[in-house]
Amino acid sequence: MVVIRHAARFGSPPSLSNLTHDDRIESSVSGASPTVVVVGAINVDLVVVAPRLPGPGETVVGGGLQTYGGGKGANAAVAAARAGATVHLIGAVGGDDTGIAALAELRAAGVDVSDVAVLAGESTGVALIVVDGRGENQIAVGAGANAAVPVDHIRQCLRSLLPTAGCVLVSTEIPAAAVAVAVEEAFTARVRCILNPAPVLPVVVELLARGPILTPNGSELSDLAMLVGDAIGSATADAQRIAAMTHHPVVVTQGGDGVLVVTADGVVQLVPAPPVEVRDTTGAGDTFNGVLAARLAMGDDLATAVPVAVVAASLSVTEVGARGGMPTAAQIDAAMS
Repeated sequence: MVVIRHAARFGSPPSLSNLTHDDRIESSVSGASPTVVVVGAINVDLVVVAPRLPGPGETVVGGGLQTYGGGKGANAAVAAARAGATVHLIGAVGGDDTGIAALAELRAAGVDVSDVAVLAGESTGVALIVVDGRGENQIAVGAGANAAVPVDHIRQCLRSLLPTAGCVLVSTEIPAAAVAVAVEEAFTARVRCILNPAPVLPVVVELLARGPILTPNGSELSDLAMLVGDAIGSATADAQRIAAMTHHPVVVTQGGDGVLVVTADGVVQLVPAPPVEVRDTTGAGDTFNGVLAARLAMGDDLATAVPVAVVAASLSVTEVGARGGMPTAAQIDAAMS
């Protein structure tokens, strides 16, 4: 186990007082509800805990196989639901027993899966994950039905759900066309949109003008910076350049170092992560994004929502599995207070 220590403690989240009112992303939807619409992938995670991560061509022997629900979209949906939001998930699973089980698990977690397409002839997405003794991981994903999610289905579902939504969260483990239609529909409906570019697809650059709140990690920020021009090499400078293009904040997750927030006008704030015992970092970013979306949908401004999401993500790494440590609203409140 590894203990990550930082100056900030749960009860004293740092202030983002330098954020301007415009940077706090007020929803333009009248009477926005605490409803989050998530568009993204649904997987089953097959996890082996090993003493270390294997190198190229290397075999490392670990413990027994463990199976968990996964996929960035599904994980974030569970995190948002546990944080207290009403959550609708749009995505696809295969017409197989794995897909049926995945949907049952999501329903049990409080996620509305009535807009998840079940695709006959497709397999449900699977992620193969190795976790080492420090909680770091390697992940390979077989997209399955996630690669075939119907774009028209996403459009139709969003047009039904967006009039009462407080936030849309889009992740990029689905086809570029699906990502594009989700961001475009949110933009047209004037509902705030979080775009988690994991992985970074070229379509993300095309969508910057739609003003999503981008939530890359450090490596994804570098990849995105390369797509918009030569990467400067500084996370702050790269985030400032991209924020100037979106006219909205860029929120960079940095693992145990916390979260870097860069506003549209270039103001920089670092929200440190609290100290926790790390068992598995899988799903930490998904937890952050889901809780961030939930808090924004509930009416929080970005200055309030980010520290809460940082605490939630920190709590999530204390258990094995992407969803095992995702905290409830009561657990987040207790940690904050």
